[in-house]
Amino acid sequence: MAKTNLKALASALGLSRTTVSRALNGYDDVSEATRQRVIEAARALGYQADPTARRLATGRADAIGIVYPFGAGDLGDPRFCEVVAGITEALGERDMDLIIASARPNAELETYRRLVEGRSVDGLIVARTLVNDRRIALLQEWDFPFVAYGRTHSARPYWWFDFDNEAGARAATQRLIEFGHRRIGLISAPLAMTFAAQRRAGFISALQSAGIDPSPKLMIECSFDSAGGHDAATTLLNLAKPPSAVLVDNNLAGVGAFRAIVNSGRKPGGDVSLIVYDGVPAEVSHPYAVTAVTQPTGHASGKAIAELVLDAIRDRDRCAHRLALPRIEPGNTDGPAD
Repeated sequence: MAKTNLKALASALGLSRTTVSRALNGYDDVSEATRQRVIEAARALGYQADPTARRLATGRADAIGIVYPFGAGDLGDPRFCEVVAGITEALGERDMDLIIASARPNAELETYRRLVEGRSVDGLIVARTLVNDRRIALLQEWDFPFVAYGRTHSARPYWWFDFDNEAGARAATQRLIEFGHRRIGLISAPLAMTFAAQRRAGFISALQSAGIDPSPKLMIECSFDSAGGHDAATTLLNLAKPPSAVLVDNNLAGVGAFRAIVNSGRKPGGDVSLIVYDGVPAEVSHPYAVTAVTQPTGHASGKAIAELVLDAIRDRDRCAHRLALPRIEPGNTDGPAD
């Protein structure tokens, strides 16, 4: 079937092009009867909108953006890929695209500025939030719709999706304490990142509730990648009094920490217990199943984030958020202390 353009569709219906365009784009000044008539005729005649013309007419980009400062390890992060898949699916159901803009190091704010000023997207998703996040402050100043994937310190309300990071780390630490561990190490992503600060707070809270004084020597902040986790775990294992258990607050560093334990000749779950937030891929940990703090699937989280950002675009006068609860998924890398 040959494509029908807007002019031909309007002529076939005996309506103006403006009326047909507004009916197709959901404007409320067109009656429901007219809207249905236009939609049915568009389907029957094979009408396909010119995306450029539609964007000019509506002022919408029909796209949501994520600005992501990719590092070498990010493309190998299965969690991020699952979240992107969920966002893409939810937006695709509404004929919208997800645009991932890879920012140059130390130039992330300029990428945000270009996307906003160029109206390249209708809304933004701010990933890997910081405790004090200039990106969110700028988007608030610009009054541009966004959803934060994580929380930040802000005097103004904002849309966000997050997990109860403090509760997850507290539960993992309590599990290790119940196994009899008293020297428990923590490997953290950079503490400027909100989730790392929250998980560290949960770790410390669990220790203090059990009457255990947190030891600074057993808490190591490292780069957000496998190499950082490997180096941090090696440092802990080489202490004169190494920890009998280790909690890693992210899956990227968790891969490196697991390898460091195995490479040291220690048996996970026997010589040293290990729990990793978001787990370690089975192809890395085989024959072990790493005990993990798990969250709703990345796919489900991505769909929830997409719904929130669409709501943020539609309703500029309010803010909403969602807090997902984590749980422990037992494996065979943790157990009773010797």
